Amino acid sequence: MTDIEDRPARSRLTLTGVSSRAWEHPADRGALVAVRQLKGFDVVLRKLSGLINERALRLIFLGSAVRAGDRQFPKVYRVYAEAAATLDVRELPELYVMTGPMPNAMCIGLDKPFIVVNSGLIDLLDEEELRFVLGHELGHAQSGHALYQSVLVFLIRLSGAIAWMPLGVLGLRAIIAALMEWSRKAELSGDRAGLLACQDPAAALRTHMKLASGGHLEDVDATAFLAQAAEYDASGDLRDSVLKLLLLEARSHPFLAVRAAELRHWVDHGEYRRILDGDYPRREDDANARMSDEARRAADSYREAFARSQDPLAKVFADLGGAVDGVRDKVNTWFGNRSGSS
Repeated sequence: MTDIEDRPARSRLTLTGVSSRAWEHPADRGALVAVRQLKGFDVVLRKLSGLINERALRLIFLGSAVRAGDRQFPKVYRVYAEAAATLDVRELPELYVMTGPMPNAMCIGLDKPFIVVNSGLIDLLDEEELRFVLGHELGHAQSGHALYQSVLVFLIRLSGAIAWMPLGVLGLRAIIAALMEWSRKAELSGDRAGLLACQDPAAALRTHMKLASGGHLEDVDATAFLAQAAEYDASGDLRDSVLKLLLLEARSHPFLAVRAAELRHWVDHGEYRRILDGDYPRREDDANARMSDEARRAADSYREAFARSQDPLAKVFADLGGAVDGVRDKVNTWFGNRSGSS
């Protein structure tokens, strides 16, 4: 592993007291705030699912992988600790490195999450790219995504158990599709956390390009790669729009080129810069987050995404949203005038 060197840390801004709401995509944040306000939901979920034996999982990795620290994978651990410090992570999850050629990383666990990276990922990435990925996983841990994604796993298993009930499966499939959409937005949240951890947009883009190309970065052009995402968004007619919906229905992660474009849009939109300038939500205010406000931000996010998308179906939704808003405004104006004349 020659790309990760012992060298002084580049100066990065520490996001003291930052709330996970700072990097959560509006659709992800709205769902998380709603679930967090359901007192006892996490307890009920654990009782219902019984899906993850966290102690057993930790023992598996403790016995078969390598726990990173000052004496094992010290360079990787240094990058990890620095990413956590930048995000002001108060309790550092354990980090394990396991053998595997496919580059991958994951956040596991409910009560005490830990992070696992494959050796193939370490071989593939340089230091700043690895910092982005480790920050991505730390973002998942701080947001509590592991707990809420277990709902999705539980329902997928349940759908298999009641496959003999056609109507029940149809209703469950709709719920699963909605949760998959939430999971994809949670991945965009993780990317934002990763970027805040590394504070290097070029490294984040390189990571997506390397993962998409198998590491052949010399054969990939950043402008052309982002143009692919734009072409994917705009390609074809309504038939392609429907095909894209079907292709995404069972995917927990967005496509890599799309993720790169979404992260670039977040940077260009200015929110990344505002956070680095210190304008971000604090943890001490998390309890005061209002579900109605987050729901409105989520709706605004989808409306904005439809408005800038070149996808034919998205344009239909954008036009429909504009028509609905127009009708609502007219009704409000009419009632306002009526109230004024009475």
